[in-house]
Amino acid sequence: MSVKTIFKFLIVVILFLSCTEKKENKHNINTRQLIDTIGFTQYNWQFDSIIARINPSDKKSTNQVYKAVICPHDDYAYAAGLYSKTLKGIKAKNIVLIGVAHKARNFNLENKLVFGTYDQWKCNDQNIPVSPFRDALVRHLSKDIFVLHDSMMQLEHSLEAINPFLLENNKDIEIIPILVPYMTFENMELFSDKLSASLFKIMNKEKLNFGKDIAIVISNDAIHYGNSDWGGSNLAPFGVDSLGNAKAKQKDRKIIDACLKGDLSFEKIKKFNSYTVDKENFKKYKWTWCGRYSVPFGLMFANKLNFLINKQPLEGVFVDYRSSYPGMPIKVKDIGMGYTAPAKPSHWVGYTGISYQ
Repeated sequence: MSVKTIFKFLIVVILFLSCTEKKENKHNINTRQLIDTIGFTQYNWQFDSIIARINPSDKKSTNQVYKAVICPHDDYAYAAGLYSKTLKGIKAKNIVLIGVAHKARNFNLENKLVFGTYDQWKCNDQNIPVSPFRDALVRHLSKDIFVLHDSMMQLEHSLEAINPFLLENNKDIEIIPILVPYMTFENMELFSDKLSASLFKIMNKEKLNFGKDIAIVISNDAIHYGNSDWGGSNLAPFGVDSLGNAKAKQKDRKIIDACLKGDLSFEKIKKFNSYTVDKENFKKYKWTWCGRYSVPFGLMFANKLNFLINKQPLEGVFVDYRSSYPGMPIKVKDIGMGYTAPAKPSHWVGYTGISYQ
């Protein structure tokens, strides 16, 4: 056999092995599966039904391009309209998702950002790819401020709820999911410094525009209120009659007005933390917003990124405030969905949407 023939044979072998490796890699894609198929959709036809049932005013398009938003993550039956209304201005391809880590206690997670290693996320009948910028971010960050934890990422529902609405806006989206577990305000401040600086470097290198190419979505539900069906806890300091429930909503609106609207500042974000987190124990609620870590961290991260790019703060614009009770739930049982929690005077959740430009 000639040297030329041997060489050709080796080339064929190498090409064969390369193709085989690609096929194997294709079958080894790591996919984050859906966790809540009761409150959220699992099929395109279900999501189409939800969209069809949303109030038309919540589906109006906007020419505005949001750099960041605060968006709810509760059952579609209760909050789908506000998801749609809040996320209409998110038009970027690359979305940094800042989520709650409801089950952080299960894994003793605290004072570290949580990333995953998933290649893509299941979203109804299709998958959303995770942006390669996630791995670039992780490479930029020191290992003492984050952890890779797929089990936590798989168990958490606060980001998967948002994905279908983002996909409706832009079929080509890629996501960078990050969860924020129990965290001191000092660490939120430090970690947001590191993350914004790292993303700023990537955006400069890739020539990405804040808002048009990359945006930030912060997952949050507002007050969790009532004295029943909260695992034995009484979360109703004002009582559960009509007056008490009204006072709770008034306090939510006070927090929104004082901390989340207008020009963002360190002082406003710190004030939000003082409203929602116990001063003596950062793991305890003071006012039961489940986004007590995702909101201040996400806002500091987004605002610092805007300062690095534009030398000015973001401006928060109120989108709406709603609640599961009294509310106007969307009919969902006929499409194979339901409710993960009751909505009544003694058990309800508040929601807000805030956009930032």
